[in-house]
Amino acid sequence: MQEKANSTILEVVQLTKVFCDFWRRPKVRAVDGLNLSVRRGEIFGLLGPNGSGKSTTIKLLLGLLHPTEGSIRLMEGRPGDVAVHRRIGYLPEVSHLYRYLTPRETLLFYGRLFDLSARERRARTDQLLEMTGLTAAADRAVGEFSKGMARRLGLAQALLNAPELLILDEPTSGLDPMGCRQVKEMLRALADQGTTILLTSHLLADVEHICDRVVIMYNGKPRAAGNLRDLLATPDRMTLDLPVLDAATTRRLLQTIRETCDCEAELSRPSMNLEEFFVRVVREATNGASAAPEAATPRMAAFLEK
Repeated sequence: MQEKANSTILEVVQLTKVFCDFWRRPKVRAVDGLNLSVRRGEIFGLLGPNGSGKSTTIKLLLGLLHPTEGSIRLMEGRPGDVAVHRRIGYLPEVSHLYRYLTPRETLLFYGRLFDLSARERRARTDQLLEMTGLTAAADRAVGEFSKGMARRLGLAQALLNAPELLILDEPTSGLDPMGCRQVKEMLRALADQGTTILLTSHLLADVEHICDRVVIMYNGKPRAAGNLRDLLATPDRMTLDLPVLDAATTRRLLQTIRETCDCEAELSRPSMNLEEFFVRVVREATNGASAAPEAATPRMAAFLEK
């Protein structure tokens, strides 16, 4: 890899896209003065309601549209460079797959487009089928797949060239809770191995679980951006984590805190979110059959090793 481990993979400066009508009159300012800087190994969330400019931004990054103003630098190149495209993986919001091919045939076919050797195509195909949970369905026609299974294959296709930058549009769309968790674990493992990930999603719980930083867009403009932990923090409140205490001790502790700091202190119990509870129940029911994040990392490292 050409860049250093902490280098900037994607840099966008004052990116603007204005769509014009037939007479070349400005009609819609889809993206308006967007600035981004995404580092290697980072998971970056591009968020916003429908019509906020997310899809237009992705098309600009991929070279499918040309900016009206501003600049884009992708891994020391431009979006239209073929050499840059070879280092990018892309999962669109809707995966368009050949319904009469099997997952194995699909990945082998796209491997030829990346000019991978026959041996490398077979090895990567087997690895990706296992990583996305499609090994058992590897020789079934894609036309028989559910939306969730097709989504897994689309993700495998996006990873086929072991990309340095992975752009994902709604990556967990159509997946059940276990599938969502497995995909998020896979993305986190990819980032830990140095892959940079830019994703959009309306499932904010997924974004909160895995993204390092986000930008929230509205009407084409960035409205909030930064480290997710900092953005979500409540600066005027503090949480004290303790083991369970008996009622008398709890009352004394609360009274001491209230008298010491002259403030209101409340007692509450920490809780897991519904997804975590769901995954725990299913994993216990299957005796831990689902892969844990630690198990995904060695397979990811082997796959990304060129």
